[in-house]
Amino acid sequence: MPPDTSKMLKLAQQCLERAQSTAAKLGKTRLKPAMPAAAPNPQPAGRHRRVYSDEGGKLSPFLPPEIFQKLQGAESRSSKKELTPLEEASLQNQKLKAAYEARMARLDPSQAMQKTSLTLSLQRQMMENLVIAKAREETLQRKMEERRLRLQEAANRRFCSQVALTPEEREQRALYAAILEYEQDHDWPKYWKAKLKRSPGDLSLVTSLLSHLLSLPDHPIVQLLRRLQCAVYSTLYPAVSRAAAPAPGCCPLTPNPGSRRLRPSQSLHCMLSPCEPSTAPWPQDSPPTPPLHPHPTGPPSPVGDIASGLPDKDSSFEDLEQFLGTSEWQGRAQGHGGQPEPQLQQLKSAVEDIHNAIDRLLSLTLLAFEGLNTAASKDRCLACIEEPFFSPLWPLLLALYRSVHQAREAALSRSMELYRNAPPTAIGIPTKLLPKDPEAKGTYPYCAAAQELGLLVLESCPQKKLECIVRTLRVICVCAEDYCPTSEATPQAGPQPIAAAAIGADDLLPILSFVVLRSGLPQLVSECAALEEFIHEGYLIGEEGYCLTSLQSALSYVELLPRGGLAKQ
Repeated sequence: MPPDTSKMLKLAQQCLERAQSTAAKLGKTRLKPAMPAAAPNPQPAGRHRRVYSDEGGKLSPFLPPEIFQKLQGAESRSSKKELTPLEEASLQNQKLKAAYEARMARLDPSQAMQKTSLTLSLQRQMMENLVIAKAREETLQRKMEERRLRLQEAANRRFCSQVALTPEEREQRALYAAILEYEQDHDWPKYWKAKLKRSPGDLSLVTSLLSHLLSLPDHPIVQLLRRLQCAVYSTLYPAVSRAAAPAPGCCPLTPNPGSRRLRPSQSLHCMLSPCEPSTAPWPQDSPPTPPLHPHPTGPPSPVGDIASGLPDKDSSFEDLEQFLGTSEWQGRAQGHGGQPEPQLQQLKSAVEDIHNAIDRLLSLTLLAFEGLNTAASKDRCLACIEEPFFSPLWPLLLALYRSVHQAREAALSRSMELYRNAPPTAIGIPTKLLPKDPEAKGTYPYCAAAQELGLLVLESCPQKKLECIVRTLRVICVCAEDYCPTSEATPQAGPQPIAAAAIGADDLLPILSFVVLRSGLPQLVSECAALEEFIHEGYLIGEEGYCLTSLQSALSYVELLPRGGLAKQ
């Protein structure tokens, strides 16, 4: 800690006390004028939505690119900067001048000779300080230039000093030279390189290194990450702003009354939900507990009509390949046929820019730390880089995905509204995989899995979202084991990616479809489309890829549920 830390903390405490007292005074004086006399039916505004003014008076839920760039650069500018020799001399001269004025104030008017001597001495000392500081700065600049040339030669040797370099290679060479210059001024890279050399296979060491590296705003890799984030944000913002403009016949710019309230940093606020029927919205905390059997008295429930239009529960998921082919064709027809071609091109361009940016960050990191150049270390570096890179960009990126997949989300939303009270057996779940006493706990079956799936929208990193999907399927397996012993469950041939799985794929897909219906999140279509694009290919062939494919299959099945019950209603 610097020696003046306690002094600055006291000053900050005094500032906070003054701000609190001022705010209390302003709140008391403005309390009565701020309260309206009569507010005719005020529209409920979601507190989670943060709206900013755009040009022409339009409203946008996202920051303009110029403000985003200032916020991203604020952290790097706030880092402590060392004073140059001239700045140090200026501070020293200010102290000398203050001491001179104090001594002059203590002298009598009759001591004119001493005043003249003090004035001449002050001028001599100030001039000497400036001359010495100027000579030091010139020497320092000469040494810095020599070091820069020496490091540039080292970078040229690393890049084989090719005659014709591409712009990307020239930029990478300049960044590598900046990294070498940074390592001349800091000792911590040497210690980390020595640790990597002693323990080359320790992945926890890789995580700690990347966490420390990304916490330093003045490192060239972090500065490159900020620049790439600003470039991607500037690409996404115009496309999302045009897509968010309400078109004739679309929903107004109001949050869905049945949707969950999230923080501004979460991904639900970034795009309007598709138009949904407004009858009997779900509570905000959790979906309602439906009756598993229709009541014998009262008006006839539409659930029976809905269930009658569903396929037989034993054959719902038998011909999965034919079903997936049909849903894939319909998804392309809905997602591409109804969307303008420029919007799809903008999404493809943004996705390509993001892939290129992550590749550049990874290659520069491996160039700076050669001990990370192994397959396992590369994967861990990629996971550590993706989280800070995607965190500020994911809401905007998801908004563009949701605008492209708006038709599929609307179909999923209609199915969620139509089948929200359907019993699990109507979706195709065997009775042996349901609780024996469904009303004992007061919740619907597999409620824990639906709650776990709802946490997916709270994350802003693809890797963490994928982990949430894996946890959802594991919770389904745990619930199935509680409802049905393992010996009674349908055996699954072949390897089972989910640990301790008590059910097979034929039983898993109906349960997962029921969980999707109860989650009430139509944006899962766009979330899964984005995850499929940005998840590393190594994860797609393991447990994570199996879970993501299962969720996509369940989403496609829910989209294609029959609409007969909706027509009767």
